[in-house]
Amino acid sequence: MRTGKELILATKPFAQEQRFKSWWCLISTTMMTGLLIALASISSYWFVYVTCSFFAGLLLVRLFVIYHDYMHGAILRKSVLAKIILHAYGILTLSPPSVWKHSHDEHHKHNSKSFGPVQGSYPLMTTEEFAKASVWQRLAYRISRHPLTIAFGYITAFLWAMSLSNFLANPKLHYMAGLAILAHVGLAVGLAMISIHAFIWGMIIPMTIAGAMGSYLFYAQHNFPGMARRIGQEWDYVFAALHSSSFMKMGKLMHWFTGNIGYHHVHHLNAKIPFYRLHEAMVGIEELQSNVGTSLSPLEIIRCLRLKLWDVQNEKMVTFRAAKLCLAQS
Repeated sequence: MRTGKELILATKPFAQEQRFKSWWCLISTTMMTGLLIALASISSYWFVYVTCSFFAGLLLVRLFVIYHDYMHGAILRKSVLAKIILHAYGILTLSPPSVWKHSHDEHHKHNSKSFGPVQGSYPLMTTEEFAKASVWQRLAYRISRHPLTIAFGYITAFLWAMSLSNFLANPKLHYMAGLAILAHVGLAVGLAMISIHAFIWGMIIPMTIAGAMGSYLFYAQHNFPGMARRIGQEWDYVFAALHSSSFMKMGKLMHWFTGNIGYHHVHHLNAKIPFYRLHEAMVGIEELQSNVGTSLSPLEIIRCLRLKLWDVQNEKMVTFRAAKLCLAQS
């Protein structure tokens, strides 16, 4: 079984973009998203606007993965038109390119390397750190990983963490975050002037669905039963990709809507693999087929959301209750 650089080299053939396919995915997804948002905004039939709004939210997730791949340099490199389209998408959806690029690159470089607040990722404390933390630190930590925080990712992850907090911290450096807020508010006001119906079903509902789905996927990709971590000098990039990143089992339709981001261990091994070739890479490389995973079933979602702390002694994720019992017995 190949490991280390040898395994990364085995992924190189799959890190070749199919330019026509990249353009087709971008153009078709953009057009479908725009059409569904328009129908949700103008239709007076509840079944039509509810259905269109829901699927527009899912398409925003797929479009985000296309944007994500472009920012990694996996697709449409050096294309001025793609840059204009996708940067506009990032700004309008509160994912300012400069902020996203920096935080996400940091996440890839230091995936599951340390504990506490980590840029571009959900914070994770050890059981011992949580036991020693102050009341306010514990409260802040609980809030940061609470299911409602993830469910309202539109506000918590994108409006606040990705945009507003960065702009307030350094307006000069993160001016694009300020631009994203202005553009998003401008879009909201424009739709509200057309009608409250257009504002709610053409923007708020799709963005809420996309924010919740995106936030949960990012959470579960690195917080799941069976994950393993190496920290400090023992940390290893390939180990973190294969064992600290999940494979999320989904049906073909959900893999399509989520841009194959469920093959997250493959993506972390080589971020230059286009999203539409991640499945191909997993099938073609035997070492990528035994990754511990999760799924979008209600039971698996509950199992992932209950995991709160890292038990260093037993080397696994645990619930708050399990951590309390373990510390009481030690």
